[in-house]
Parts: sequence; structure tokens; C-alpha cells
Amino acid sequence: MGLIVTTTGSVEGREIVSYLGVVAGEAILGINVFKDIAAGFRNIVGGRAGKYEEELRRGRALALEELEARAAELGADAVVGVKLDYETLMGQMLMIGASGTAVKLS
Repeated sequence: MGLIVTTTGSVEGREIVSYLGVVAGEAILGINVFKDIAAGFRNIVGGRAGKYEEELRRGRALALEELEARAAELGADAVVGVKLDYETLMGQMLMIGASGTAVKLS
């Protein structure tokens, strides 16, 4: 079984035996993404911005991959209490951050 990543504070059916520390991953999407998105607004279907949603999914996946890599470096079995944050930087970039606590399970 691979690394478990969850927003909950525990893993059902498993006991946390040690806390290894806070881990985080970030992804920053640059200005070109927003230019592409603005151009893509012409393709909005049903009131949704598909290109923007696609970029957000890609950024979230990258941030979570980095979080998992940091946890694996610590020898974690899981990351609990995962939180995702979205911030704009300098009005031209979007940062997606993922953080949680790396743990060892029984």
C-alpha cells in the first residue's frame, strides 16, 4: 500500500505510533497561465472556466506530489490533517500549498 494522504486527523483502523513532523508542498502557476486562462474564457461552457479548473487541478496535484515526497523522505506511512491553501502572489501568480503531518502507523 502507498502513502496515505487524508484531510482527517487519523487513519481509520490504524493507530498513529509516531509523529514525524509537518510536511508541505507548493506549486506556483505563473502569469502565462492567467493569459491562457483569459484566452480560454471564450470556451466557458455552462458558466465554468474549464481551462482555469484544469490548471488548478494540475497545481493541486503538483503540490500534493511534493508533500508526499517530503513525507516519504521522513519514512512516513501517512500524512494526516492535510490542508490546501490558494494564494495570489504579486497579483500575477497563484500559489497552491499543501501541508499536513507526516506519521508512522501501526
